[in-house]
Amino acid sequence: MFCWKRVIPFSLRFFPMRSVSSDPLLHQLMTSTNQFQIFQLVGIHKSKLTVQHVGCAINTLWEIQKEKPSTSLNFETIRNHPEFIALRILAENKIDFMNDTTLVNTLYAIIRFNVEAHDSLVQQLLVEGWRRLERFEPDTLSKFSVCLEKIDLDTSPLMGEVTNALSTNLDDIQNIRILSSLMIKTFPVTSTRLQHRLIKKAESLIETSHHVDVHSVRRIVQFLFSMKYDYQPLLDKCNQVFVRDIKKMSTDTMCIVTSLYRQMSFKQFEFQVMAKSALLEFSNLWNTADHFGKIFCALFPMASQETRNKLEDDLVILADKIHHISLVYILETMAEAECRNPMLIQKICSAIQDNLDHYQRLYLCKITDALVCLPCQNYQLFADLQKRLTAYMKTCYVPAILVMMTRSLSLLTLTKVDEAILTKIDAVIPQCDLSDLNSIANSVIRWLQPARVSRQNKSGLYEKLLHKVSRHGLERVKNMDNLDNLLNELTYMMNGQWLHNMLLDDILHSCQRLLHQVTWRNAPFLALVISYCNTLCPPVLDKIAEVTMENVTKIHPTDLNRILYAFINLNYDPPREEEFFNLCIQHILVNLNSFPPHLMVLVGFTLAVAQYFPEELIRSIFNIGFLTKLDSELDTFPPDRSSKIRMRLMHLNRAVCLECPEYQVPWFHEEYCRQMKQRDANSKRSIYHQIHLFLGDLFGGINYAKMFVTTPYYYTVDFECILNKNKKPIAYMEENKLSSNVAEVQWGLESQIWDNKSLPQGAQRVAIEFLNPVAFCRNSSKIKGLNAMKKRHLEILGYYVVQIPSFEWNSMELGTKDAWINYLRKKIFANEL
Repeated sequence: MFCWKRVIPFSLRFFPMRSVSSDPLLHQLMTSTNQFQIFQLVGIHKSKLTVQHVGCAINTLWEIQKEKPSTSLNFETIRNHPEFIALRILAENKIDFMNDTTLVNTLYAIIRFNVEAHDSLVQQLLVEGWRRLERFEPDTLSKFSVCLEKIDLDTSPLMGEVTNALSTNLDDIQNIRILSSLMIKTFPVTSTRLQHRLIKKAESLIETSHHVDVHSVRRIVQFLFSMKYDYQPLLDKCNQVFVRDIKKMSTDTMCIVTSLYRQMSFKQFEFQVMAKSALLEFSNLWNTADHFGKIFCALFPMASQETRNKLEDDLVILADKIHHISLVYILETMAEAECRNPMLIQKICSAIQDNLDHYQRLYLCKITDALVCLPCQNYQLFADLQKRLTAYMKTCYVPAILVMMTRSLSLLTLTKVDEAILTKIDAVIPQCDLSDLNSIANSVIRWLQPARVSRQNKSGLYEKLLHKVSRHGLERVKNMDNLDNLLNELTYMMNGQWLHNMLLDDILHSCQRLLHQVTWRNAPFLALVISYCNTLCPPVLDKIAEVTMENVTKIHPTDLNRILYAFINLNYDPPREEEFFNLCIQHILVNLNSFPPHLMVLVGFTLAVAQYFPEELIRSIFNIGFLTKLDSELDTFPPDRSSKIRMRLMHLNRAVCLECPEYQVPWFHEEYCRQMKQRDANSKRSIYHQIHLFLGDLFGGINYAKMFVTTPYYYTVDFECILNKNKKPIAYMEENKLSSNVAEVQWGLESQIWDNKSLPQGAQRVAIEFLNPVAFCRNSSKIKGLNAMKKRHLEILGYYVVQIPSFEWNSMELGTKDAWINYLRKKIFANEL
């Protein structure tokens, strides 16, 4: 018996029968080691085979095959073998006598042998399974859902019945493997309510199960990714399992998890660093070209330049041996990581072009989207993609797929857009959600570019199409009666001219109309939407603040940054402002250990803009240990993301030095700022030169004002002048140049930021800032948080700050030179007038 347990890879309980010892044929079938033994036994004993024998033979065949390397599988040979055909006939005749487990195992094995879904055996097994569905045990239900997914019935009514059975029996499921499998398979047909129940159940099982395997947790993360829902508590628990068992993870699993994290923008310092280290080792141990391709996709975006160079060199050699589907994901990774290796790009593009006939619609879109982000000069490939996408669009009737291809086609430099395609797009517009409408609108706007329209003279068609999209978009927003649905549709449309020009006001009106549906779950994303809209909307912001204060302990601490950022970005103080910020800060401090290093920096920066500097948070950030961890984490980030975090750290460092000198935090960004200044020299826009000349006319000479002056702590002031104690301008001399050196800074509450002895007694430095439209909310003349912080800091540095809003400077009232000069006089000498 123990010998049998060692040999047999499936459970004996699947076959309720008399003991194996009393059935020699069953024993022989179960202990067979290759398909020839099974076929021989079937051929000899065909007339004696019972339902147990047939089920055992089919399942043993599959168990033997699945242990073989993929290169050794030959399903066609098995499918066409006479004895396998006989087994299928026998199984079809004995379906009524199969127990539930044997029924589903037989269906699973038959499908894995690539028997067509329309085969009579498959159809009868499906029908019988549907009939018995309500009595299936969870493990049987899980395997049945896998079968449906394998034959593309993942959105069928039958999968809907599986989902109903899952919903009914959810409380009885105690196995995380079974639950995770059902979650990922039934996702396409689950309701939002059931999805949240599944999340809670998964969270409970992870907490209470003695052993949680990484594959089950990986499926849960995939479920969250499919939901487009970054439920932080569950993600954190999943991440703990990955970190704990990272040494047990296969290369494939690690690559999948790394890719999921990157697409979800879920940054976890410990796993990222450990995964990067492990993948670096795997990058030298790959055994096939496709294996290397998976490692490349996971490692390349977070690798150092030296490692990138090595990966690129290896990929150039292996490109021709990689599977054509893997090439698409490699191309996407190269685009995401902004690869600029011309030899590699040319090599991958050539390999893709050689396999272009094998790609279906989804992959053609992926290829197009990636290519436009790379410096690709393969114009024949672009032409081939355009030809294939155009042909597919003419025969496509699925709105989501048509919209996807429309977007990709618009990214290509077209000389002509077929009117049949425009007609097809016009027909699907009423079936589209906001995200799809936004995609269509942005595509049409690309086609409306003057250079293209002039070649086609079809602007009228495009404008009619854009008008119809806008009409349906407005109707959809106005008729939306569920805030969660609205926010869900907005998730992937926060870009493009159409949204800003057509829908923002109506979106905000709908948010106000649905304020009663704001909860602690959707408040963080609603805050993100309001911030992105760049529109001051007090009713919505007040409601977010109210819900946050009432439920602050329920909101994941890392989500609080989204809420806080909306208030500081729009520079809006909610009712009970101090209570609101104090409650949020307290929740953050209690859960400080749950923040990855980069997010702790972002939270610190957000609070600093609002003039809150919790000492525990500041001291947690400004110490060698934390900054070392931060550097390690940022090494796994894409360059643009890493650069943004480093810039925020500099802003926070500057704010602490200027506003909280008692913390004794040193200014350590001098060299960083110097390098950034050299890299990002100010563009000398004509409007700045115009203002500079007018200041010269106002003061009596161009040498009385300086343009683009760098202050201590590396703020850049658009214009600087110095007024004496009688408010008369002082001409600039070389010794009066404002230095960016802060070596003379004396730390302490009573200290001055720098020595002003070079100025005459009573003199005042004046900073004149020209504020572009981005410095203001869309519907308000109040400056936003970052600009308010800069004004505050310049005043600490000793400046009198004058701000010139662009909407005032460019107004109809200031159309003449005298009017502009008079305007500057009033602004600069306001206290004297």
